[in-house]
Amino acid sequence: MPRNPGPRVLLRSSWQTVNIGDIAHTPGVLRLIEMHLPHVAVTLWPCCIDNGVDELLMARFPKLTIIRSEADRERAFAECDLLLHGSSADLGARDDMRHWHEATGKPYGIYGITLPPKGSYATRPATPEEQADKVEVINGASFVFFRDSRSLAYARELGATCPEMAFGPDGAFGCDLRDDATADAFLAANDLTPGQFLCCIPRLRYSPYWVLPEKNRAIDPVKHARNEEMKEQDHRPLREAIIAVVRQTKMKVLICPEDRTQMQVGRALLYEPLPADVRERVVWRPDYWLTGEAISTYCRSAGLFGNEMHSAIMCIAHGVPAVVCRWAEQTSKGYMWADIGLADWLFDLDDPAQRVRVAATVLAIARDPAAASATADAARLRVEDHQRRTMDVLAKALG
Repeated sequence: MPRNPGPRVLLRSSWQTVNIGDIAHTPGVLRLIEMHLPHVAVTLWPCCIDNGVDELLMARFPKLTIIRSEADRERAFAECDLLLHGSSADLGARDDMRHWHEATGKPYGIYGITLPPKGSYATRPATPEEQADKVEVINGASFVFFRDSRSLAYARELGATCPEMAFGPDGAFGCDLRDDATADAFLAANDLTPGQFLCCIPRLRYSPYWVLPEKNRAIDPVKHARNEEMKEQDHRPLREAIIAVVRQTKMKVLICPEDRTQMQVGRALLYEPLPADVRERVVWRPDYWLTGEAISTYCRSAGLFGNEMHSAIMCIAHGVPAVVCRWAEQTSKGYMWADIGLADWLFDLDDPAQRVRVAATVLAIARDPAAASATADAARLRVEDHQRRTMDVLAKALG
């Protein structure tokens, strides 16, 4: 295939497809480049685009080139001008970035990551050697955007000196995938009226990916034990919010997943324990969905609350209110809610004083959707201001 004229970015992204948030990172960044830098072509270097995500991306971005073989990767290394590390929970592809720079001498940038004190998805702290390795890669970058201000501060604390380091929104804020027809059919089948329901997302402290055959993982006894220990504390505030909304407003509630492990979690910890009169006006979604249908559903809701981050991100990106609950085992990404002006919609479930305020906050959204939407829209505008600046920096790095 002949090289397209103009600059070309090699996007290292698409980490997995069992989570709609991980799916959303890639189309989010692609859309931002499409919108702000339409002369820039993009090649995607994915980790995983199965389960229909390949087709989803190509339908939305027909000019996208995707690496599918070693020959494709070698061609991309020759043709592309800059490697961009997509949003993620850590600097997971740093070896790829180092290899890119050593092989080509060309620049790389980092877009919307968290820099955690812990090893990636681990219960242990990161070793000094791991953190030093991350700092080395950060210092070699043309720019680094952290998706939460605490990660930015931590990078500086570790000694990172990249000249262009700043807060930059998670790539999923840019995602505009939609599947309105499928969403409308689901709402109609479950008697959910647009604007008259809230979405609720469960989550255990650690995603139990060992229950998914495609992950081929053994059970982690430490993480499983922690999940069992904390599952009631972490879901009681959500149940209380559901009960308050159903009993005190005309709204219904949809319990839905962000990843493939959460359907049964939602049934066992949210739906089944509800009082019978409340359960009558609550819908439990039994199957997984892809990002387009999820966003279309969120956009038809009056808001979202739960223990996940990226569905909330996609809501705010479309002006839909979203309450985020977090805990110590998660990275600092949740604090981006304060960074974009939504501190009142962020709750630490390890703090008893904050846990008891979740239900009242969700109820306030249900009672005054217009005011809540105005708050969400103000946050959206803040995000868009940051996105424009990040794309200006990318343009400069491309020359």
